[in-house]
Amino acid sequence: MGRIRELVEYREMTASLVRRELRGKYKGSILGFLWTFINPLCQIVIYTVVFSMIMRSGLENFNIYMISGMIPWFFFSGSVLQGAGCIRAHANMVKKIYFPREVLPIVVTTFQFINMLLSFIFIIAVVIVEKGQFNPAAWGYLPLVMLIEYMLALGLSLLISACTVYFRDLEHITSVMMMAWIYLTPIFYPIKTIPEYLLPVFCWNPMTPVIEMYHSIIYYAVVPDLADLVQAAFSAIAFLILGSLVFRKLEENFAEEL
Repeated sequence: MGRIRELVEYREMTASLVRRELRGKYKGSILGFLWTFINPLCQIVIYTVVFSMIMRSGLENFNIYMISGMIPWFFFSGSVLQGAGCIRAHANMVKKIYFPREVLPIVVTTFQFINMLLSFIFIIAVVIVEKGQFNPAAWGYLPLVMLIEYMLALGLSLLISACTVYFRDLEHITSVMMMAWIYLTPIFYPIKTIPEYLLPVFCWNPMTPVIEMYHSIIYYAVVPDLADLVQAAFSAIAFLILGSLVFRKLEENFAEEL
């Protein structure tokens, strides 16, 4: 609780660093902040062509199904990948001034979360054009699902960022891991198409229930399954606690290792 109070006391520093990330991300580029939408849009177009025209998924309105999983995945993967090197990237700050080191993974995760919120403007527009309807009861669960995913992303970011200080190769391993992880998450295909003998692998994937809940809300327009909600919440809390404990244990020697 003392650590949480300390993080609250440094909330202005956290907010300032998030604003700096938002301002500096596309500084000097002609399109500026529009790249927040252009980057994921280009990837979505490519995946849509591949999975709806070449490797046919058989899903109606496949583009809605895919973006309802891809946008949350961009947030999650961006948080983990950028978070992996966030301590090393701010080595001078860590060595010279005191502040709760957890601020750095929190800044990364919050920055990526804001990008996801902005991208949801695109999702809403597509849903209105393609389907023309919303289920308010289902969309009412969206803030809770986003909070659960935020906790999961932050927990992993804390865990990997702390370990990367001591094991530099982990940053590259994480990049490879995320490339494989996306295909082990039911983003491009419904989970019912997975062979039964592979289902345990997907059940142990903490992102599976999260993506399934986004699909339920946005694509199927139904309230998320309670089992998915409980599993996702349990995984998020577990990773957040584990990440916090490991980070707290390893941060004692950050300055010496950097």
